[in-house]
Amino acid sequence: MNGREDPHILIHPRRGRKEKLLPETGFLLVNPSEAERVHRIYGKADADSRYLFNSGLSVACDGSRFVAGPAIGAPMAAMTMEKLVALGAKNIILFGWCGAISTSLSVGDLLLPDSAVSGEGTSQYYGDSAVAEPSRELNSRLELLLQADGVSFKRGCVWSTDAVYREDRRQLSRLNSKENVSAVDMEFSALCAVAAFREIEFSALLMVSDELWGDSWRPGFSSKDFKIRSRQVLSLLLDFPTT
Repeated sequence: MNGREDPHILIHPRRGRKEKLLPETGFLLVNPSEAERVHRIYGKADADSRYLFNSGLSVACDGSRFVAGPAIGAPMAAMTMEKLVALGAKNIILFGWCGAISTSLSVGDLLLPDSAVSGEGTSQYYGDSAVAEPSRELNSRLELLLQADGVSFKRGCVWSTDAVYREDRRQLSRLNSKENVSAVDMEFSALCAVAAFREIEFSALLMVSDELWGDSWRPGFSSKDFKIRSRQVLSLLLDFPTT
């Protein structure tokens, strides 16, 4: 039964009387700095800036797409997606960061996740499975976009957690060796679950911000090269065709 039809659910995401409908396709940005930058760019291009509680929402001036964010962590990201769907979103692409737990991934690499393992607490309320998947159709379209621009990427499984400061190298090693998990983030598995529950298309492109597979943590998100690459990838992603 769809959550919108379940009489036992107390609160349903709704579109307010004065809230405008969104374009069907848009982007959800995890990180505050990247979200702020894109909202600022959209603002200079006379985009429609709208209210979205603790997040931000901009609609392109031609009405072709929207950008929402930031939305850090599974609960916040799920709430944001729920509202976007209530406003008419049907195709949502996440752009965020991930930590590599596979030696095949390094800082700056792009990961196009093809499956998710839930280590967060939100997914369980949207379905019974601990393993979820993004939209194959959206993933294929993202692949074409990246390939057309000559941008290399890798595929893999992502484990999402609520407790970034409790990541245990023993647990990450088991996830990598036994469940073939390549990277860890905080939102992806929950958003897969919400999207499946609400019957929309969802995919993600994650950039490796740090390496967790060595003897010590190796962060790379503050480097100049990482920031430049992030801006380049975002610019490409925002050209994603909506039809």
